[in-house]
Amino acid sequence: MSVPHKLVEVRDLKMHFPIRGGLLQRVVGAVKAVDGVSFDIYQGETLGLVGESGCGKSTCGRALLRLYEVTGGSILIEGKDIAEVNAEELRQMRPTMQMVFQDPQASLNPRMSVANIIAEPLDEHMKLSKSERQARIAELMDQVGLNRDFANRYPHEFSGGQRQRIGIARALALNPKFIVCDEPIAALDVSIQAQVVNLLEDLQDRLGLTYLFISHDLSMVRHIATRVAVMYLGKIVELAPRAALYSTPQHPYTQALLSAVPDPDPAIAANRHRQILTGDVPSPANPPKGCNFNTRCPKVMEICRQKDPEFREVSPGCFAACHLLNDDQNNKPGRVT
Repeated sequence: MSVPHKLVEVRDLKMHFPIRGGLLQRVVGAVKAVDGVSFDIYQGETLGLVGESGCGKSTCGRALLRLYEVTGGSILIEGKDIAEVNAEELRQMRPTMQMVFQDPQASLNPRMSVANIIAEPLDEHMKLSKSERQARIAELMDQVGLNRDFANRYPHEFSGGQRQRIGIARALALNPKFIVCDEPIAALDVSIQAQVVNLLEDLQDRLGLTYLFISHDLSMVRHIATRVAVMYLGKIVELAPRAALYSTPQHPYTQALLSAVPDPDPAIAANRHRQILTGDVPSPANPPKGCNFNTRCPKVMEICRQKDPEFREVSPGCFAACHLLNDDQNNKPGRVT
């Protein structure tokens, strides 16, 4: 059995945004949107990244493609650290990695026709004749299920689902290997969401794509993801294969998230124990000492308020950052209920 190839390797990624204040606008602090996350994405898989709004999911996705200048850490894509390369090297790497944005209306230029939107990366990175350009545009529109006769129409003439298909066609134009899907269905009607997810899965099978699929919809992530990473306040608290994470979540935050997912079976739903988290999410500009989750955790211990737990492998292929999962803490007194 061959070892899966790591297409993306992220180590201790930090993305801090400066806070400026005073008359001279000096830096007085930082919003720690992403604060030391590490994970791998294997060739051909879909890694789901979930968490509540404001936890740093989208920032993490954008940092992976260096749409932001990262504060610290390394991002290796096919063995090359894109956090360190210069502008010209980064431009040459752009065809390998693309992004599908959350709001299809905001991410498409309203003054450009569909043909010009899809062809923009082709014009930037490839030298094609007019006939080759038109053939590639038609091919991409066919791939995402758009009528090629609509190539000269403008984004406002399409529905939300069709606009997202235009965005996907643009992302596919340069034959990328890795695509960050930043909540690609959040702005769509429920009836259209499944169509777009099915399209992404079909394209992955046909083209061998690798996805980072960012979402707060746990049901959809369960459908599409190979492995799932759970993020809270700038850190990944758990990462596991889909089946393991949904059947036996290890971290208290993951348990609380999954308990909030509705179940279609009334019998199961009636006997389900909901874990309601109290309090508000702390500010990423001033995270709590120790574990980020200690202010809301129903199983908090004294050590949680003092020491940040290590993100480590707790069972084969399953990683978590929680003192409860450390063998030397399981039998110690001091748990606060």
